[in-house]
Amino acid sequence: MRLDTACSSFSCSRFVALLALLLLASEALATSPSPHGPDDTLGAINNLSAEKVLQATRLVKEGKTYALGVETGVDTPAYGTRKYQMTVTQLSDGSGQTMGINKASANDDLLVTWMGIGSQIDGLGHMGTNHVYYNNTHARDFVTTAGLTKFGIHELPPIVTRGVMLDMAGLLGQSPLPEGTSINRKEIQAAAKAQGVTIEKGDVVLLHTGWLDVADSDPQRFMLGEPGLGLEGAQYLASLGIVAVGADSWGLEVLPGENPEEVFPVHPELLAQNGIYILENMDTRALAADGVHEFLFVLGQPRFVGAVQAVINPVAIR
Repeated sequence: MRLDTACSSFSCSRFVALLALLLLASEALATSPSPHGPDDTLGAINNLSAEKVLQATRLVKEGKTYALGVETGVDTPAYGTRKYQMTVTQLSDGSGQTMGINKASANDDLLVTWMGIGSQIDGLGHMGTNHVYYNNTHARDFVTTAGLTKFGIHELPPIVTRGVMLDMAGLLGQSPLPEGTSINRKEIQAAAKAQGVTIEKGDVVLLHTGWLDVADSDPQRFMLGEPGLGLEGAQYLASLGIVAVGADSWGLEVLPGENPEEVFPVHPELLAQNGIYILENMDTRALAADGVHEFLFVLGQPRFVGAVQAVINPVAIR
């Protein structure tokens, strides 16, 4: 419709108002509304429960713990310009003097880093579609340079639940799996069947691909691609009601992607459309070596106010 035709049919002001409403409607439809209500900011964490915690604790038979976080430092491979810088200072006048008659001495540390480096959790404010994030929330309504006013990592309760590790490298008979290897519904179901596990509502699912070994041997290759979750696989896991999904790779999803015209499509599908959290650079090697497929998953993420992401070290307990 031409603007002059529209203005001849009814006033230009009405036409402009209608156009604005249509634009707002297209924005509002960018992501799905939360099944937990218009004020929900927690997403799939709502699928956690005290009963689920008790169920998960019954998986502990040996008391053996597994650190799922990698060591994070200046040499950690990271996306884009993300850097890590640590400065240690002495707590006195900086010249090594002691304090008090008991000659107390101490050190402190200053850390300048991106939150999205090393092992990390992506919060619901990390990626959206056309500036619209989880529960139809537009960036203008919660994103500030001083921090998020919604979806901040500090708002998340501890994530304590049943963890399921799917050994995709073992299933496909290659470790590491080559970059560009997609993990979708067929592969997820096959791995679960081979391991004798059923993915349930409220679970955290981890994918073992062997890719983290590449970070040690060839950091440049590690960041150029990865095996990972495909879009159909993400949609399938979302249909099961999981809380979070992670992998032993820096970006979780398959790279190069399934559609070369799309950029990180799995991230907004999980975060914005379904409120499912993403765990990256999860060290699943010890779990795979011990053949552990079910465990108690424990994560008490740091509560930095307004943070989009956070460096984490979840623990698996068998």
